Amino acid sequence: MKKENPTDPSLWLPTTKKEVERLGWDTLDVILFAGDAYIDHPSFGMAVIGRILQKHGYKVAIVPQPNWRDDLRDFKKLGRPRLFFGISPGAMDSMINHYTAAKRLRSNDAYTPDGRSDMRPDYPTIVYSKILRELYPDVPIVAGGIEASLRRVAHYDYWQDKLLPGMPVMAPIDFLIYGMGEKPIVELADAYAEGRSIEEMKKIPQLAYLENGAYAPAPDSDDIVLHSYEEALASKKKHAANFKHIEEQSNAVKAKRLIEPVGEGYIVVNPPYPVMTSEELDESFDLPYTRLPHPKYKGKHIPAYEMIKFSVNMHRGCFGGCSFCTISAHQGKFIVSRSERSILEEAKRLTHMPDFKGYISDLGGPSANMYAMKGRNLKACEKCLRPSCIFPGICPNLNADHTPLNNILKKVDALPGIKKSFIGSGIRYDLLLHPYKDEKLKMAARTYMEEVIAHHTSGRLKVAPEHTSDRVLEQMRKPSFSLFYTFKKEFDRINKAYGLKQQLIPYFISSHPGSREEDMAELAVATKNLQFKLEQVQDFTPTPMTVSTVIYYTGYHPYTMERVFTATTPEQKERQRQYFFWYKPEMKGAIRKSLTHIKRLDLLRLLFPNERREK
Repeated sequence: MKKENPTDPSLWLPTTKKEVERLGWDTLDVILFAGDAYIDHPSFGMAVIGRILQKHGYKVAIVPQPNWRDDLRDFKKLGRPRLFFGISPGAMDSMINHYTAAKRLRSNDAYTPDGRSDMRPDYPTIVYSKILRELYPDVPIVAGGIEASLRRVAHYDYWQDKLLPGMPVMAPIDFLIYGMGEKPIVELADAYAEGRSIEEMKKIPQLAYLENGAYAPAPDSDDIVLHSYEEALASKKKHAANFKHIEEQSNAVKAKRLIEPVGEGYIVVNPPYPVMTSEELDESFDLPYTRLPHPKYKGKHIPAYEMIKFSVNMHRGCFGGCSFCTISAHQGKFIVSRSERSILEEAKRLTHMPDFKGYISDLGGPSANMYAMKGRNLKACEKCLRPSCIFPGICPNLNADHTPLNNILKKVDALPGIKKSFIGSGIRYDLLLHPYKDEKLKMAARTYMEEVIAHHTSGRLKVAPEHTSDRVLEQMRKPSFSLFYTFKKEFDRINKAYGLKQQLIPYFISSHPGSREEDMAELAVATKNLQFKLEQVQDFTPTPMTVSTVIYYTGYHPYTMERVFTATTPEQKERQRQYFFWYKPEMKGAIRKSLTHIKRLDLLRLLFPNERREK
C-alpha cells in the first residue's frame, strides 16, 4: 500500500479559506460546523457525513469547534454555501460531555485537542444554528448527530430539570436528521441541488421538522399523533405515554410517522430509512479516510482519538434494548454488519499506520458479540415492536450464531502485521450462556467465549451486569445477576486452563430507577463476596430518549404506567453511590450510619464483620 503524505491538502476536507483555494474550488456546496475536533475517521460523525457527501460529488468543508464567543469570524470565514449549513454537535452529547451525574463541570473534553474543556458550548446545535441564522438568514440549516437525534421531540433535560420541546422548536433549523445520517443527508443534498420544493423534501425519510398551523391528517393517514408538548408539561403520565410510541417506532421495521403538536404548530418525525444493507455500510466505512486528526493539531493529544485509532467497528445497532441506553434510539435495534472484505481491508490499513505496533485495540461494535445476528423469519421482525430481542428472554426467532464472529477473529489475526486483536467493546454474556437448542449455536457461543477470554483479552475483560438486584435489573432490561456468577465461573475456568491471571471488570450503576438504598447495600455485599473492589461504576445520569429517563422524570414506567421509585435528590443519589466504595476507610462511617438508619444491621455485619458494633 502506497504511503501518502498526511499533510497533502487533497487528502482532507478543507477547514479554511486557504485550504479551499488550494483545492481549486471557488464555491462550497455544504459547510459543516462541528463540536468535535476534525478527526478524519469513521468513528466521527462529521467526517462520515463530509466524506459521503464528497463521494456523491459535493464540495464540502468542515469548521471544527468554531469560536462562538468572539466576533464570530469562524462562522464567517468560508462565507455561504450553495446548498446548506450542516451542524454536527459531536460524537457525544454535549451535556454529558460537560457535566458529571452530580452536575459538576468536567475538567476535560476527550474530543478536543489536549482535552481542553472550553472549546464547545452547551447545546452546540442551538448555539451554532442561532449564530448562522443571524448571519445568513436565507441559507438552510440541517442539524444531525446524537444531540439533535435524541432531542427530536419533547424530552426531559436533566441539567435544566425540565421538560423541553423538541430541537426543531428550540433551534432555528430547517431540518433535523436523526439516527445514522448517510442516506438522508445525500438525498437532502440532492433535493437542494435539484431545486426540489420544500414540500417534496418533507417526504424524505428520517427527517424531523416543524410545521406551522394545526395538524390536518390525510384521509389514509396512519400517523401517530402524540400528546402535545403542552399536555405533556401538564401531565407526566402523558409524557410517559408518548415515549412508548416513540421507542416502538424508533425500532420498527415499518415505522409510522409521528406528529407532536407544540405551540401553534407541530413537529413531524418521518419514519426512518429501511435498515442499511451490508453493501451500504461498507460504502460508508470504505470512504477515503486518512484515519488521522487534521494536520492543524500536530503535536496535540486528542484522548478520544487515542482510544479508537487502532480499533475496527464491525457493525451498527444493538438489540439489547437496555432501559438506560441510547444506542437503539440513535442506531436502531437491527444489526447492520460490514462484510468480511471491508473489515479485513480496514485491519490491513491499520498495519500501514506509522505507529501501529501490531495490536488492534478493539474488534467489536456497540455490543461486541452481535455481529451478523438477525431474525430467522424477517416477516416476523416486521410485525415486532419489542424494544429488545434478548429481554426478558432471547427471542426464539433470533439467529444468535457466533460463527461469523469466530471466523472474523481468525482471519484478522492471520493478517501479516497483526500480532493480536483485542475485544474492548462490551460483551453480552447472556448471548454466550443461553441454553440454545441448536447444538451448533451452543458450540459457536462457547467457542467465542473461550477464544475471547483466552486470546483476545488485554488482561482485563469488561462486562456490564449493571446491578445485583433482579428487581432493579428488570427495570434495566438486563438478565438476572445469577448469570454473572455463571459467567465468572467460566472466566475463572478458562483462565486457569490457559495459565492466565486476567481480571474480570464488571460495570455497575447506582440510583437507577427502581434501585433503593438497601439494593445498593446488597450489591456491596455481593461484590465483596466475589472479591471485587469496584472501579467501573457510575451514578445514573438521565439522558434524553431512554426509558430510564422517562421513569426518572415522570415516576411512571411508560409501558405499564406503574409507579417506580427513583432516587432523585443529591442526598439520595450519594447514599446509593457510597456503597460502591465500602472498602475505603473514609466511607465506613457514612455507610454505618445509613445502614443503621434503614435498619439493615444484617448488611452492616456482612460488610464489616470484624468491627465491634457501636451502641
